[in-house]
Formats: sequence, C-alpha cells, structure tokens
Amino acid sequence: MLLRKTVLVLSLATAALLASTATATAAPAAPVAAPVNAAAAANPVIVVGGLSGIAIAYEPIAARLRGDGYRTFIYQLPGLGLGDIPTSARAFAGYVNQVRASTGAATVDVVAHSEGGLVARYYLKRLGGTATVGRYVSLGSPQYGTYVANILAFLGLGSCAGIVACQQMTIGSAFLADLNAGDDTPGAVRYTTVRTLQDELVRPTGNAAVNDGATNVLIQAYCPLRVVGHLGLVLDGTAYTIVRGALVDGPVRPNCLAL
Repeated sequence: MLLRKTVLVLSLATAALLASTATATAAPAAPVAAPVNAAAAANPVIVVGGLSGIAIAYEPIAARLRGDGYRTFIYQLPGLGLGDIPTSARAFAGYVNQVRASTGAATVDVVAHSEGGLVARYYLKRLGGTATVGRYVSLGSPQYGTYVANILAFLGLGSCAGIVACQQMTIGSAFLADLNAGDDTPGAVRYTTVRTLQDELVRPTGNAAVNDGATNVLIQAYCPLRVVGHLGLVLDGTAYTIVRGALVDGPVRPNCLAL
C-alpha cells in the first residue's frame, strides 16, 4: 500500500511540474505515428521518460518534435521506472521494434530524460541496440550516478529504500559499474548529452556526461544566464534547440533566447 501511494504521489508531482499545458498522448504500448512533413524521411524519434515520468508529461517536447516534422513517440517506463533498469531496457527493446515495424524505419533516434537515458544506453550497450538506433540524446541522465539519486527524498517522500532504480542510479552502484565498464559510446550511434548547472537531481552535474567521443553539452557554457532545472530540460526552449541540432548532426549552437 505504501509503494502504491508513493507511485501515485510521484506521478502527480511529475505531471504537475511537467505537464501543466500538455494534452493527451497515445499509450506507448501501441505506437501510432504523429503527422509528418519535412522530416518524414528522418528516423522516427522515441522520447523516453524518466523515473515517475508519465507519458503525458513528455508531450511538450514531443509536440516540438512533431512541429519540426518528426514522427514522434513517447515511451513511458514500465512501472513508472521504479524497477530494475536492465528489465526496463529489455521492454524498451521490444518497443523500439514496434516503432520500427509501424513506421517501416530501419533505425530510430532516441531522446531520453533522466533515468530514461540509462535505460536507452543499457539497450545500446548490452542488448544490441546500436543496430537499430542512429542518434542518442540524453537530457539530465545520471550516467555516472548521483548523490541525490533518491527522487523520493527530493519530493520529500523518504529514501531510496525499496526502489530498485533509485538505488541503481546512486554513485558506485553495481549497475553503473557494469554500464560504464569499457566504451561509453559503442557502435556507430551519434551520442549527445545535455546537462544544466541547476540540475537538482544529478549531482555532481558533470555525471550527466559520458566519455569516449560523445558530444557533451552544458547549457550554461553557451548561455550563462539560462536557468534550467532537471525537470525543465524537457520544457526549455534552449535545451530543445540543442536536441534539434543533434538530430540533424549539426554543430552545437544553442539559441539562448528560445522560448
């Protein structure tokens, strides 16, 4: 009963912070392509949510992608991402195949927030996902862990006790030791990470970057006055201009005035 209440509070808190202006979206288990225009020939884009991130919370960034012509899908982590990350990654592998089958695309691009970036990177590194993903963009993902991995504590709900994914995102966890052993960026995938100095959850903020050839973008290195929090990474206009550039293999040129 306690866990059920915790999940409910997490969901409501995330939705309130991220989805105040969002509209409903299709359930991730049955992908339906969004309207397309100029980007119809580009890879479909899968937006991967984070811990406690309900699908509707990612509608704002999905709407931006659709507006730029991308066939866009939102993947909500199983059980709101509270469980084992490798298990979530195996479920994500199946979803990637669903999107490829429904669109006819050989490869997809991934834009992943928070825990979603770890789920997607595990898929790439341990489950053969490099054959089906062209570009990987993470937003505030604790690639090397965080001192404040317990989002429950951040929301005033206690510790990581009993929340497997929360424990796995803590610095020094066995999961992260395995994920970060060897090459951080396997295959021909183009890797981009986006982070912000105001991230309340990924501490130190440099742990949101990866090694071995990724493009690691710190928003404030280009826009020192831009204030973006962890949840704001999927809402912020400047962050989106970095995502958009990464999806076309363009140079890092954030628009510091973007809404």
